Amino acid sequence: MNQQQNITTFRVRYSETDPMGTFYNSRALEWFECGRSEWLRANGLPYTEIEARGVFLPLVESHVRYLGRARYDDQLELTTKAFMDGKVCIRFEASIVHADHGVAVAEGYTIHVCTDHEGKPIRPPVWLTSVLQNQVES
Repeated sequence: MNQQQNITTFRVRYSETDPMGTFYNSRALEWFECGRSEWLRANGLPYTEIEARGVFLPLVESHVRYLGRARYDDQLELTTKAFMDGKVCIRFEASIVHADHGVAVAEGYTIHVCTDHEGKPIRPPVWLTSVLQNQVES
């Protein structure tokens, strides 16, 4: 079953905050990684299995737009979507909001190229593109 999106709920940890009392800016990309991992896992392809099959997904581009604050112990909701971006790349889009009232915290995306174990770009195999089929067609 292909999921168009995956929702991950988490709390801001104390170590993720800065002296201003809000989350440190680089944490958004770490949270995007959590969402990406959970999206893949929910669709039956955890990173470990993808890599065991000889496909790697190094990051080649990222973007974050900061929309609001999140403080220690705030519960956040991360929505992740994935789809093909060209012939060899996968784009994961992420949106983070406060779980209790929906106020936006950050949004953005990461783009990953499919490579072999030597880092050479490859077209994603059918077993990977079939997971992204709904997104490719839309």
